[in-house]
Amino acid sequence: MKAIVQTGPREVETQDREKPTIGTDEVLVKVHTAGLCGSDAHAYKYDGGYEWIPIPRIMGHEYSGSVVEVGDAVDGFAAGDNVIEEPIHDCGHCFQCKNGQPNVCQNFSITGMHRDGAYAEYVAVSPEHLHAVPADVPLRQAAVTEPISIATRAVLEQSVTTPGDNVLVEGPGPIGVLVAAVADSLGANVVVAGLDQDATYRLPLLDDLGIATVNVQSGDLDARADAQTAGVGFDVVFDSTGHHTGIGTAVDHVRKGGQVVMVGIPNDTSEVTFTSVVRGEVDVNTSYGSTWTNFEQALRLLERGEIAVDEILDTSYDVDDPAAAFEAFLASETCKPVFQFS
Repeated sequence: MKAIVQTGPREVETQDREKPTIGTDEVLVKVHTAGLCGSDAHAYKYDGGYEWIPIPRIMGHEYSGSVVEVGDAVDGFAAGDNVIEEPIHDCGHCFQCKNGQPNVCQNFSITGMHRDGAYAEYVAVSPEHLHAVPADVPLRQAAVTEPISIATRAVLEQSVTTPGDNVLVEGPGPIGVLVAAVADSLGANVVVAGLDQDATYRLPLLDDLGIATVNVQSGDLDARADAQTAGVGFDVVFDSTGHHTGIGTAVDHVRKGGQVVMVGIPNDTSEVTFTSVVRGEVDVNTSYGSTWTNFEQALRLLERGEIAVDEILDTSYDVDDPAAAFEAFLASETCKPVFQFS
C-alpha cells in the first residue's frame, strides 16, 4: 500500500508499505481522505517538543475511511461502515481519565505520532476509538471531524460564547478557521485576525465564508475592535496563533468581565501583565484536544451543513508529493490541505 512516511526533519516521502493485518479485536479501515494540521507540520519540522516522535513512521492522525474487515471479537462495526477515528487514545486508568478528563490523560498516545498513522491506504484500529459517520456526510468532509471537534470543545464547552457575542479569533490557521466557523454557527459576531502572510490565502478564505477579517499588520485591530464593540472590547477572544504574543493581544482586546480562551500552544515563553486581567475580572481559560462528545458534536454540525467544509478543504495536493503540502502549509499558502487515498 502507499504510505506517507517521515524519514527525517523536514523530510517526507511516499513509500510502499505492507498492508496492516488486524487482530481479533481490531478493524481494518480503507482510508479515504486524511488532513494535514499544525501538529503534523510541527512534527514534520521536528520542532522543539516533538523530538520524541519516532522516525521513520507513517504520519497522519485526522482521516475518514470505510471498514473493510473486522476481527472476530468485534461488535458494533461491519464491512462497509464509514468511520472516523479519535486519534488521541487515553489510557482509561489515570486520575484524569477516571475524573472525566480523558483529553488530558497522563498516558495518552496519538495515531501518527506515537505509532504509525493514517497517511496510508489502510490503517488497523481498535473499534472503541471509532465513530460512525452519518449517512449524509461525505467521507471527504468527515476527514476533518477531529479538528472540528477541537473547535467544538473550545467554543461550546470551554468558552461562554452565546448568540450575538462579539468574538475575536486570533490566527487563521486550520483550528482558528474552524473555531470561527463554530462560533459563527452559534450566531456570534466573529472577526478573525491574521498577518501579512495570511493575506494571500487564509484571510480571503474566511472572507469567502462570510466571516469578517482584519490584517493586523496592514490594518488597525484597535480601530476594528472599537467599531465592532462600540469601544467596549470583545466578549470572547480565542487565541489560536500558537505564538507567545497571542495571549497579550487577547488580553488587550477583551472587555472587562469577558473571556480569553487559549487554544493554540505558545511556541515560546509568554510575558503578560495581568493587572488589567484581575482588575477587569477577565476569565482566562484553556482548551486542549477533545472528547467523545466533542466528536459527536462535530459530526452533528457536519450533518446539518453548519460548516462550509468543501470551501475549507484544499484537495490540490498529491499523495505522491507530500512535501509540497507541508511546505505550502508552513508558508500559509493553504489552510487545510488533505491527501485523498480513495
